[in-house]
Amino acid sequence: MATNSTFVWSGLNKNGQKGRGEILATSQALAKAQLRKQGITAKSVKKKSKPLFSNLGKAIKAADISIFARQMATMMKAGVPLVQSFEIVQEGLENPAMNKMVGQIKSEVSAGGGLATALAKHPKYFDDLFCSLVASGENSGTLEVMLDRVATYKEKTEALKAKIRKAMTYPIAVITVAIVVTGILLVKVVPTFAQTFKGFGADLPGFTLFVLALSEFMQQWWLFFAGTIVLGIWGASQGLKRSPSFHARVASLTLKLPVVGIIVHDAVVARFSRTLSTTFAAGVPLVEALDSTAGAAGNAVYARGIRQIRDDVTSGTSLYQATRSTGLFPAMLLQMTAIGEESGALDEMLSKVADQYEAQVDNAVDSLSSLVEPIIMSVLGVLVGGLMIAMYLPIFMLGSVIG
Repeated sequence: MATNSTFVWSGLNKNGQKGRGEILATSQALAKAQLRKQGITAKSVKKKSKPLFSNLGKAIKAADISIFARQMATMMKAGVPLVQSFEIVQEGLENPAMNKMVGQIKSEVSAGGGLATALAKHPKYFDDLFCSLVASGENSGTLEVMLDRVATYKEKTEALKAKIRKAMTYPIAVITVAIVVTGILLVKVVPTFAQTFKGFGADLPGFTLFVLALSEFMQQWWLFFAGTIVLGIWGASQGLKRSPSFHARVASLTLKLPVVGIIVHDAVVARFSRTLSTTFAAGVPLVEALDSTAGAAGNAVYARGIRQIRDDVTSGTSLYQATRSTGLFPAMLLQMTAIGEESGALDEMLSKVADQYEAQVDNAVDSLSSLVEPIIMSVLGVLVGGLMIAMYLPIFMLGSVIG
């Protein structure tokens, strides 16, 4: 199958004015044909050359997709045609990579393709859930409603992820800085003091001797420890990507961690409720909705549990019973699921559960931040302050002897 390339054209636009632009096509001939259909008289059509450092551009983030979904939903609700909505959104994009991708999607839609089909060609940024909701909207003639739901869903899930990243990033960053600073002190600063202590001609305190011995050890082995840490991080990241069993063990361990495990649990429950509520409200069949929900769970243990729910529902079990049998979900979600199934308002009940658990995650993150900060400051004080005391203690003792 031929792949699309970007062609740069210059000539007269449909208003008869000189202009230039870009178009996506599989060949130069098809590019010219598409331009003629758009009323453009092209004098020059050339394949766009790739920049030397094309891979160093700004990457597309999940937040970019969330903003894109909201902008498209706003345009469609305002009655702006789909292709024109793409043009308006594309003009305001500052990220070159995002601008290029939106241009590619616009070109495919302009050529008569479906929006869901065009989005599905970029699976890295538009997952099955996103595409299935858009397809549902296209099939039912309610694309603007579905885009609004997708935008709301992306905003809620990204806000939840941002809260969790906020809780994890600060401690990790501070601990990393503490390790680096301690290593520099042991390898570079402490040896300077060691040379000074050789001329003292007196016994050094035990704490100072311990730090000097640790410094000598680190001077010999720091490269080994640094390499081990780098390889360990790389190995763990590769294991999470390539080994489902390793990923599952890490996911299970994360849920058992104090404080952090509770935050992860509540976040997964919120994500499960929000995803299932959004897909069910969009008219996606329950089994298919559970498939999408499993992919968006964010935790291997819960993803496996949701697939078990899907299998049980497929065999005729109610959603409440299937969810209860996993033993993974809290009583509140189970009761709201039962009420939703009986009343026919499952999407509303699950949306309320999602709101509740998102609020719990928010509160837990704030509590964790206020708890972790003084602990980290204390650890930093003990590490750096302890090293400084060990180095200056002999000087203080020498001063008191002379005095």
